[in-house]
Amino acid sequence: MFYASDHSELLKTEQILEMSGMEFMQGILEGRLPAPPISKTMGYKLRSVEDGRVVFRGAPQFDVTNPMGTVHGGWYGTLLDSAMACAVMTRVPKGSIYTTLEYKINIIRSIPLDMEIDCIGEIDHSGRSTGVAHGEIRGVADGKLYASGNTTCIIMDMTRP
Repeated sequence: MFYASDHSELLKTEQILEMSGMEFMQGILEGRLPAPPISKTMGYKLRSVEDGRVVFRGAPQFDVTNPMGTVHGGWYGTLLDSAMACAVMTRVPKGSIYTTLEYKINIIRSIPLDMEIDCIGEIDHSGRSTGVAHGEIRGVADGKLYASGNTTCIIMDMTRP
């Protein structure tokens, strides 16, 4: 089930399985379906959805810093995981779901607090049972690369017993 930020039930798994991954992602972008609660926690929003590509936009806030006051590596990882996996989701057929099997990130430079970034996820392969994608975090104002990553997702056909 998917829940709203107030923990009220919004969608059941059966409802999600009635849509293709692209329909689901477009529903979130258009506001017809709820954004995942993690997006509020991490300070990002879905900006665009295309076949095999998604873009999130956000800025790290104080709540995602480590004890040294810099942006925690988990913020980079969560954001990249979200964008790369959602790129895979755009190719998931009706009746199927996906989950991240593994991902790897490389942090290239520190992102200053409150600096607006785009996190782009793009698909490299989409098959019956796996999806592979790569991603990058770039500064909106400076265009610099701040982190990159890649993922493998498992795609599960829920219509098969």
